[in-house]
Amino acid sequence: MKFLRVIISLLRFDRTNWTALALCLCAAAVFWIFNALNKDYDTQLSLPLRLEYDQSRFAPAQAIPARLEVNIHGNGWELLRKSLGYKVPVISVPLERPAGIHRIPGSALAPGVVSQLGPLKLNFVALDTLRLWLEPRTTRKLKLVADIRRVTYRDNMGRISPVVVLPDSVLLEGPENYLRALPDTLVIQLPSRRVTAQYRESLEVRLENGEFIRRDPPVAEVMFDVGAMTVLSLRLPVSRPSGLMSDRDSVAVSVRLPIRDRERFNQEVAGIATQIPALTLQKGQSLRVAPQVQGLPDYASLVSVDSVELKKRLP
Repeated sequence: MKFLRVIISLLRFDRTNWTALALCLCAAAVFWIFNALNKDYDTQLSLPLRLEYDQSRFAPAQAIPARLEVNIHGNGWELLRKSLGYKVPVISVPLERPAGIHRIPGSALAPGVVSQLGPLKLNFVALDTLRLWLEPRTTRKLKLVADIRRVTYRDNMGRISPVVVLPDSVLLEGPENYLRALPDTLVIQLPSRRVTAQYRESLEVRLENGEFIRRDPPVAEVMFDVGAMTVLSLRLPVSRPSGLMSDRDSVAVSVRLPIRDRERFNQEVAGIATQIPALTLQKGQSLRVAPQVQGLPDYASLVSVDSVELKKRLP
């Protein structure tokens, strides 16, 4: 009962007494914090890491770690300032032979870290191995082309002009082995889209795993015209290799082209032919194949071609 009376009496404090009690608690907390920060502690910090090498001659082929984990010993005040980002030392690691070093043991980094920590003392480098891959920096120019296979059109519409990419090439700069492995042509993929009029769009020049590659320019403009299309049916003679015979001498061919080029196509149709590739057939063997259509103008595309049955010509 005496204990309950004490609690009740505390609750009967007026506002002045509660204010005084709160101030006492705050003063005690501040005194405790200041006293704790005057002691030394061990802790782990993540420090900025900078590799020193000639960046005009060498380029990274993979991501380089940007921070270094270290376990350090120091005064509480100093550790607090560093953990809050105040005057955090940047650990510099010089590389004398950048292209010949692919891993650095954490123990080998310790002497250089010690000299850059100031009043703090290094216990150990928490990183087991620093992995990096640098190669000689070089440049290479690639031709740009556009892949429009995912573009669709409204009924009876289609592309009626060549696909133009501006500029038609890109200059790449980066690690030597990566650039050497690239093909001579870089393809820009057009997004899936239904086109009803002239197409013109600026698209990023993208490279797989190319985050370390500098591109000049980084974007290219792709453009082509869209217009009305028509399908024409033709009857063309079949050209076949000697020693073979077919079940027909001509085949039906369907060709798709812009309506505006129909008259032009009629003048050039004489240059279109079908050719059966060279085949080897045994006596009594037959084979049905589709002839190759040759000589189609650039503005026309093949829709379909009939197949023919081939047999070995009897002696």
